[in-house]
Amino acid sequence: MMRLPPFTYVAPRTVRDAVAALREHGADAMLVAGGTDLYPNMKRRQFEPKVLVGLGGVAEMRGVRGSARDGFTIGAGTTLSALARHPDIVRHYPGLATAAGLVSSPQLRNMGTIGGNLCVDTRCNYYNQSFAWRKAIGFCMKKDGEICLVAPGSPRCWAVSSSDVAPVAWSLGAKVRLVGPAGERVIPAEALYRDDGIQYLAKQPNEILTALLLPPADGRRSAYMKLRRRGSFDFPVLGVAVSVRMDGETVREARIVLGAVASQPREATKASAALVGRQLTPEAIDAAAEAAAGPSKPLDNTDFTHPYRKKMTRVFVARALRRIAGLPVSGRVEEELA
Repeated sequence: MMRLPPFTYVAPRTVRDAVAALREHGADAMLVAGGTDLYPNMKRRQFEPKVLVGLGGVAEMRGVRGSARDGFTIGAGTTLSALARHPDIVRHYPGLATAAGLVSSPQLRNMGTIGGNLCVDTRCNYYNQSFAWRKAIGFCMKKDGEICLVAPGSPRCWAVSSSDVAPVAWSLGAKVRLVGPAGERVIPAEALYRDDGIQYLAKQPNEILTALLLPPADGRRSAYMKLRRRGSFDFPVLGVAVSVRMDGETVREARIVLGAVASQPREATKASAALVGRQLTPEAIDAAAEAAAGPSKPLDNTDFTHPYRKKMTRVFVARALRRIAGLPVSGRVEEELA
């Protein structure tokens, strides 16, 4: 049985107090909300904080406020279950509701939070193992070792982004609110992430992500598709987030963002551009799906083979766009891969 290491738990009631606790304890402290990823990682000794700053009692970080006309503010402490079934999110931002509802299992979604999933640790076959297993193979660069066992000649870690909601937030043009000792700042969701398996977040260590800010719905359509071996519990080995805004039957704006193919979500800019000014016909969708496979460059560091995951990028982008267009999800791209 894997047990948690000893730690001190601090329970602030306000964001200001949580920031002060982080500042007081420095590198010894970590934040915890639902703990659905943090606690298992602590049991495997991937994280070894001496102090946990719990956010569960910070009421100002919970809840969904706003409107489709003005946009919504989602507190980072809002559970994934609450977000997945929120009627306004389901209606106006269905891709986000779908992503929140596909994270892990129902029990963990009742504990896990939107902020936790936005900041969830990157994953790799060589990293997400017990301490004894990792010790037996010599550890990896991400924790206790010196080389990346996926790409031993590389100077960097290639662990992959494992968030479901991050690619959707990126595709929607959402922003995040960060609060730290220097005050508050708001940045685009895509600016939160770095393409590095270890330093995958751009926020400062003593900053707290307090809210996700959604733009006005403004006729936006969105969808999210997830590839995983099991129908529940598993992390994504591919996530596809699509958001489009229409002018009648013509695409005015489009963003396609891929998850779990790199250390950060990766935008398929050429695929998105290929849709603008066109109708969502099967031909246009197939062309965009083909273009989306370009920036999808998975490595052999999660479930399934990386060539299969790259091929499935085309399939899942096509499925997501067909769902938005109200078309059957089968098409030429899928038939070629059958």
